Amino acid sequence: MKETQDTIFADIPELRFVERDDARSIKSFVLRGTRLKGFQVEAVRAYYHDYVIPYSGKMTDFDALFANGKPLIIEIGFGMGVATHLIARDRPEYNYLGIEVFLSGFTKLLDKIGKEGLTNVRLMRFDAVAVLSEMVGDSTVAGFHIFFPDPWPKKRQHKRRLIQHEFATLLAQKLVPGGYIYAVTDWQEYADQMVEVFDSVEGLTNPHGTFAPPVSWRPETRFEQKGREKEHAINEVWVEKVR
Repeated sequence: MKETQDTIFADIPELRFVERDDARSIKSFVLRGTRLKGFQVEAVRAYYHDYVIPYSGKMTDFDALFANGKPLIIEIGFGMGVATHLIARDRPEYNYLGIEVFLSGFTKLLDKIGKEGLTNVRLMRFDAVAVLSEMVGDSTVAGFHIFFPDPWPKKRQHKRRLIQHEFATLLAQKLVPGGYIYAVTDWQEYADQMVEVFDSVEGLTNPHGTFAPPVSWRPETRFEQKGREKEHAINEVWVEKVR
């Protein structure tokens, strides 16, 4: 029998669901139909149990899970996983938890890290707000990466943007003292909003005042290249939790 997305869901039902039954009505994502290629289905078969953490709604000891004593970085919405893969490979002194609801990018990254045998990466396919609220302890995360979140450009869509005061407060709550939030966007108005939102959160400080200089270890992705081709400015925002 030919393997498909549906056969994978039948055998691993928790992979099908990305939010709780009582999930909030306004979300920063809208799921679209996905058709997986053969290698993506094979990646789930081969690597799911080694690299994927199912949503449980219970607090998780990530130190025990990785069992290597390294600080934890969480990336929210990793897209196709290109930057996630390269950063985790080139900066092995950290552990990485990637959270992404879109199945195509999720399975592509799973394929890459599985084939390379990276030991410092785990993935989750679930709503990041629920994961952070229920499964990640306060003062346990060394850093958050949020690269090119959906800008929801129309004014009536702004309520769907990920970077809002409530969510930024949640991120700050999870950070260790001295931990950071690193966000990047090619949408100028959203970049301005990010700076304003982070400035409003008690306990966070912006060492650069507004936008930060580029960070050398963040690789450029095709998505970023497309933004540059449209002559969009790439704005980086880096804030830290006050010790």
